[in-house]
Amino acid sequence: MAIAREPYGFVHADSGRLKETYGGPAGQVFVECMRIRPDDVESKTVILFSHPIGGGSFLPLVTALAREGHHVIYCNPRYRGNDTALIMEKCVLDLGACIADAKKRFGYEKVVLGGWSGGGSLSLFYQDQAENPTITETPAGDPVDIAGAGLIAADAILLLAAHISRSHTMTEWIDPSILDEDKPFERDRELNIYAADCPNQPPYSHEFVTRFRAAQVARNRRITDRVLTQLAAIKASDDPDAERCFVVQGTMSDVRWLDPTQDPSDRKPGTCYLGDPRIANDGPVGLGRFTTLRSWLSQWSYDKSRADGTGNASRVSCPVLVISNSADLACTPSHAQRLFEAVGSEDKQMVTIKDADHYYIERPDLLPKAVKEVTDWMAARFSQ
Repeated sequence: MAIAREPYGFVHADSGRLKETYGGPAGQVFVECMRIRPDDVESKTVILFSHPIGGGSFLPLVTALAREGHHVIYCNPRYRGNDTALIMEKCVLDLGACIADAKKRFGYEKVVLGGWSGGGSLSLFYQDQAENPTITETPAGDPVDIAGAGLIAADAILLLAAHISRSHTMTEWIDPSILDEDKPFERDRELNIYAADCPNQPPYSHEFVTRFRAAQVARNRRITDRVLTQLAAIKASDDPDAERCFVVQGTMSDVRWLDPTQDPSDRKPGTCYLGDPRIANDGPVGLGRFTTLRSWLSQWSYDKSRADGTGNASRVSCPVLVISNSADLACTPSHAQRLFEAVGSEDKQMVTIKDADHYYIERPDLLPKAVKEVTDWMAARFSQ
């Protein structure tokens, strides 16, 4: 089926006094979108994808859904392509503005959130706040009026190859062998799973995995404590809106990458979605490599981030479909299972696409199966 791609954008008001995006006037935010739809099929229902850093309008699944006859919009929040200063609460505001604009601009009556990968926890965070608005400030204490934003609740959510949240994923991937953030390359040999002389080797014992996971949470919390201390000093100074940036080394260390008995699936051992995890652990594109005090609290902190997929999921009432890809090198099966179990809605369903990878790039032949699952599920709930 022939499809049309329609790029568009809109500006919405931003009352925040702090600016963490490049360029543009104060008091306004530009949101860039792409509508992908069949040339000759009208619809009153749209699948609206978003992701904290956007950039997914050409994903194989997004395009395949449009070719099947669905109207799709991909919404890039203000942090398009750069999450160094990202505030999750502001992504929620941008997504809400996009939903309102899509209804007005195109006349859509039903909106289904497409939560692919990191967009899954964003979709759940959004829907939780749309149904139960409470937030008036970021975890750093800066004002952000989600409670008064009038967010329009979505009619359903698709969780497609999604992880439970950026903060929990960061914690499950963070290198626990780093004990001092000022000396990140002096590492605890017993916890450094990539070191040739590490005494703990796969298959890992239950005792080691328990210790490893606890050390990961402890490191995340040490960074959070450090951030809170620095931020408190800044807010007590003559420049309370000042910010600080810092580097986080070691963010792709997970026993699952080396030991296939951990979170068993069809994925290939010794790899992750960024290639060789040993390299990605300290490489320039690693998760959360460069961040700020405020962004760490909102986006990466295990305890402070409100974008908590399972917690948010427990408070949503709309229908939810969870699709897990069994060979996913980013979002492993346990994430999909945890999300499914957490969903509070009585109308929820989970499907596993066997042998599918995260992007459907290695197995494009499995795309039709995923598209059919989405299509059949939506047809049972919405008319075109």
